[in-house]
Amino acid sequence: MSSKSNNSRKRISLWIVLILLSRPSFLSAQANAPAKKFAKDAAPIDFTGYWVAIVTQDWRQRMVTPPNGDYASVPINAESKKIADAWDPAKDESAGEQCRAYGAPAVMRIPARLHVTWQDASTLKIEIDAGMQTRLLHFGEWKQPNGQPSWQGISIAEWEIPASARGEDKPPPTGSMKVITTHSRPGYLRKNGIPYSADAAYTEYWDLLKERNGEQWIEITSTVDDSKYLRQPWVTAMHFKKEPDGAKWDPIPCSATW
Repeated sequence: MSSKSNNSRKRISLWIVLILLSRPSFLSAQANAPAKKFAKDAAPIDFTGYWVAIVTQDWRQRMVTPPNGDYASVPINAESKKIADAWDPAKDESAGEQCRAYGAPAVMRIPARLHVTWQDASTLKIEIDAGMQTRLLHFGEWKQPNGQPSWQGISIAEWEIPASARGEDKPPPTGSMKVITTHSRPGYLRKNGIPYSADAAYTEYWDLLKERNGEQWIEITSTVDDSKYLRQPWVTAMHFKKEPDGAKWDPIPCSATW
């Protein structure tokens, strides 16, 4: 047998040994790798429970249905004003469009109660008693289903955690939630007919505040971007106070007049 053949066999044997030796360490590394955390497990703050809206901004336009022409604080353009001026709630009711002011870009500003739960480990569920609406906030990779746009659209959420608070073994002690909603049905930003289009993007930042007396609050800073009907992004803030239970939970259907 030639020395060339022996050398080839030696090289092959060496490769086999190296592969066999590498496999245990690889498997060990895999076993010791941290498991992928679901959004629920990685949550830096807990939004679950019952919450009631505390109206601190635009009280007159939120607590009652504002009349035609009351567009204060909303940066509408000429096209938007034209549509809003022609608003007729009776026509919306008769057309079955009474939920136009309950879409994602508007429903959080309606005086309401929220019931927040985890639908599954990657989906936060927001039930709203006003209009009997339900929002689903999807964390991580999520495939958009086929179908028509809905009032609540598609909401993609993520935890925003300071780099100094990140850890692998337990949820970080602080952070906030960012939500971007698109693919909503066209609707109203306010009940008096101020429109938003199907291309509107709704961005929210949810923060949890804790008072010294033990009260918990959700503060939501939101931005509606809609170049079709707004001259500039509309930025607002909403506040919700935590309630001990669902004793005051009272779902009511959508209404075009209230």
